[in-house]
Amino acid sequence: MATHRDVERGDKKGLEKLAEPFIDDSSKGVHRSKQTDQNASGSIAMVLLSTAVAVCGSLEFGTCVGYTAPTQAALSIDLNLSVAQYALFGSIVTISAMIGAVTSGRIADTIGRKGAMALSSVFCVAGWLAIYFAMGAVSLDTGRFFTGYGIGIFSYVVPIYIAEISPKELRGGLTTINQLMIVTGSSISFLVGTIVTWRSLALIGIVPPVLLVIGLMFIPESPRWLAKVGREVEFQSSLRQLRGAKANISAEAEEIHETIIDLQKLPQAGVLDLFDARYIKPVIIGVGLMVCQQWCGINGIGFYASEIFKTAGFASGKSGTIAYALIQIPITIVGMILLDISGRRILLLISSCGTCLGVFLTGTAFYFMGQAMFLGWAPLLAASVPWLIMSEIFPLHIKGAAGSLVVLVNWLGAWVVSYSFNFLINWSPEGTFWLFSGFGIITIVFVVKMVPETKGKSLEEIQATINS
Repeated sequence: MATHRDVERGDKKGLEKLAEPFIDDSSKGVHRSKQTDQNASGSIAMVLLSTAVAVCGSLEFGTCVGYTAPTQAALSIDLNLSVAQYALFGSIVTISAMIGAVTSGRIADTIGRKGAMALSSVFCVAGWLAIYFAMGAVSLDTGRFFTGYGIGIFSYVVPIYIAEISPKELRGGLTTINQLMIVTGSSISFLVGTIVTWRSLALIGIVPPVLLVIGLMFIPESPRWLAKVGREVEFQSSLRQLRGAKANISAEAEEIHETIIDLQKLPQAGVLDLFDARYIKPVIIGVGLMVCQQWCGINGIGFYASEIFKTAGFASGKSGTIAYALIQIPITIVGMILLDISGRRILLLISSCGTCLGVFLTGTAFYFMGQAMFLGWAPLLAASVPWLIMSEIFPLHIKGAAGSLVVLVNWLGAWVVSYSFNFLINWSPEGTFWLFSGFGIITIVFVVKMVPETKGKSLEEIQATINS
């Protein structure tokens, strides 16, 4: 046991040792290179399939979040909802998502990443059916609560699953597909919601979780989770499926096992354990990014986009909502392309600067409207806000508790912003967006001071970097 390196405490020598081959066969380098190339296609195919299935949960996430933007007027009229009742309907999804966040880590650690995604899908389907058949506020809110609980779990387990199955060279781009599908889901709700009824839009929301449940039958469980719970045969099978039938998985398997051995020496982590000196830095990074992200106003903008564009000078909220929907997708695709080229940290800085500038200009545009100046500028300055999530920074044995805490903070911030947004807008449109821009400045400073670069590093190497 004395030979085991404590990777969680930042022993880089242990990682370097794991990177060395067990047998020096450099003379066969050409043969190994060809074999690697042959195995790469098989490996990538299963990783891509698994990612495609998992991000159906992200698509469901976006569909649910975007549902309220185009349906506010029709829902309020059809079910005779007051402003307060619709505000509750819009924001209750974040309350139930907080509950989902609290339980997500424990669920994913107990029944596995696939089991957690399947359970989330059941809640989402039940929620959409309740909304579809709703005849009043109670059943409407019940359905929204169920879908919120489901996406609360999805928001944690989907990126975690993708990060745990992906080779480190692909992990950044594949994890970003999570964000792309969230944006795509909200854009679908924005666009389709302008041409179909709110009941039909609820039925469309059922499609992603149904596809996910079907897809789960064809993809492997996370090998890191299987190793953690001691299911060795399934661990080997899963890792081989993901890396290719003829791939040499011994080095990666040994690295994962080495980490698991070290982690098993430690007690099961609870929320209070997250404040231990060994883990406080990744917790601060994860929680800090979520606080900064939410207080830049993303959920207020997303939930009430139609009304914002009306206030900004559009004759109809639909045209602004469509523009908002269309601009999100290409921006997110550009982010995906740049993520593993430029690195996570620099891209986060760029997006934070862009968000800060965008909401500041939006606030300035509303100020000019109040002064009867530059009325035509306001609609053009209502820009989308990027949404990022951390999935790489927590050690495996605290990932459940830490992930639950971070997602809880995220959804708590989402509830505060979404519930208070209309009150803030009524108080002062320009002041609201200037407030958001202030949090954008705080985000920039936070990223510069606290967030490490994780590009090109395995999950185990990231822990060593953070703790060193």
